[in-house]
Amino acid sequence: MPPVGIIVVIGCVIGGYMMHHGVLGVLWQPNEVIIICGAAFGSFLIANPMSLIKETFGSIPKIILGKELKKDAFVDLLLLLYEFLSIARREGMLALEEHANKPDSSAIFSKYPSILKNHHLKDFLADNLKVFVSGNIEPTEFENLMDIDTDAHEHHGQQVPTALTTVSDSLPGLGIVAAVLGIITTMGLMSEPPEILGASVGAALCGTFLGLLLSYGYMAPMAKTLENQAHDFDNILKVGKAVLVAFAKGLPPVMAIEFARRAVPSHCRPSYEEMEELLKSVKK
Repeated sequence: MPPVGIIVVIGCVIGGYMMHHGVLGVLWQPNEVIIICGAAFGSFLIANPMSLIKETFGSIPKIILGKELKKDAFVDLLLLLYEFLSIARREGMLALEEHANKPDSSAIFSKYPSILKNHHLKDFLADNLKVFVSGNIEPTEFENLMDIDTDAHEHHGQQVPTALTTVSDSLPGLGIVAAVLGIITTMGLMSEPPEILGASVGAALCGTFLGLLLSYGYMAPMAKTLENQAHDFDNILKVGKAVLVAFAKGLPPVMAIEFARRAVPSHCRPSYEEMEELLKSVKK
């Protein structure tokens, strides 16, 4: 969720409230914030292991930046694998061993920094190239092995979004809890003048407001942002898998790349002609 989205949500909500001649100070109820956010954080700690909690907080920069994979990332992957397959075709599979064992010092990997920076993708490619080089596995078994790998990455990628979605689902209920506690407090003020009673009821209703705003305005979109990023990563893994499986089944490098190009999402997919020109430039 980019910063502009954060600003738009709070700006429109507060702006619309003030257009109704609302008093801004009334919305600031620290006790309601403590009840709702504290209870939400506590339930998050109860529901998740420490490793997932740390990973969730580590995902905050990804949420704020809202990065998504661009066309260049898929093109880099296709060109990288084309170079590897061309070497394997000319010199044999053992020529890839050094690149698979030491990707950080590989001359080919270093040409594509976007791949090197994505350590999950780099490790995925290196691990499967090592299996590929061994030559002791049938193409169907190799495909099954890569399916297991991609499924594991897909499952792991959904853990943080699922955890945040659970918190999002709990926030409206916790807002009601805060509102009920505010009403309980108000019941003890029945002998007070209407203006005091009204202020107390308004403060209680701020709990419901805050719970709904945090849930639907922020937490649910944050979870969706991470979910979309996980889907992007799943897609690029499937592209890499398509290349290696096609080559393992005996297709030449150019056709293996074409199989994988079809697996690229349509909004990032290079055209056939564009890919052909890029492969020609690699050959040169």
